[in-house]
Amino acid sequence: MAEAIAKQVTTLESYNNFDPFSTDVTDVLTDKLHSLSPMEGNRVFLCSSGSEAVDTAMKLARLAHVQAGRPERTIIISRGRGYHGTNFGGTSAQGLPLNKIGYDPLVPDVMQVDPDDIEAMSVEMSRNGARIAAVLVEPLQGAGGVFPPRDDYLQSLRKLCDQHGAYLIFDEVISGFGRLGSWFAAQHYGVTPDFTCFAKAVTSGYVPLGGVFVGAAPGAALESDPNFFLRTGYTYSGHATACAAALKNLEIIERDGLVQRAKHVGG
Repeated sequence: MAEAIAKQVTTLESYNNFDPFSTDVTDVLTDKLHSLSPMEGNRVFLCSSGSEAVDTAMKLARLAHVQAGRPERTIIISRGRGYHGTNFGGTSAQGLPLNKIGYDPLVPDVMQVDPDDIEAMSVEMSRNGARIAAVLVEPLQGAGGVFPPRDDYLQSLRKLCDQHGAYLIFDEVISGFGRLGSWFAAQHYGVTPDFTCFAKAVTSGYVPLGGVFVGAAPGAALESDPNFFLRTGYTYSGHATACAAALKNLEIIERDGLVQRAKHVGG
């Protein structure tokens, strides 16, 4: 890891990745991420942390509805006990009350429901159906205590989102990149989201990096206007050195069979 990072630093440590610019190592990483993604036809948006990834997914979910002519869809529903980082959007969406104290007013149109009660989610979605932009969940809740989903919860949630025209966002910042014995929890549980947030294990912490997989449905909405220009991003989105670290990290995970090892140990 140290050699890969040092080599990139001496080659090109960082450069602007705002359209139309990119770097070779960033392009190679995004191709690799496409091959691992739990969603077909996805786009990859890179950032520097899980908190940035969650805020970006929330923004893109709302923006996709705007681009599709549904600007009234602004509500984000999340689950109690959930943790979605400490940026403003993630703080608003998380279900850990102590982490919200002192920051009001938070982002409007963000609400939580009981973490295990799919009927409570169904009631809330029926009540606000035409105004819901997305449902944001950790497939397996991490920081709030390690809580796997109840049987068929995620499958039922996918059906509810389809029924009500809402996007499903998986926050896989903790669960992504092999920790459940599959590259992503979405694959482990057999449920395909519309957005997937990732960070942490993409570099195993050697250099900060995060990102969002944007699925085909929201991607098509975002790109429906040929003149559309995505006006969001970060100075260090696609940071070359971070991308080099991620590539070497993923190479080691594959070389040493760590995803399969996690499945064996967890089983």
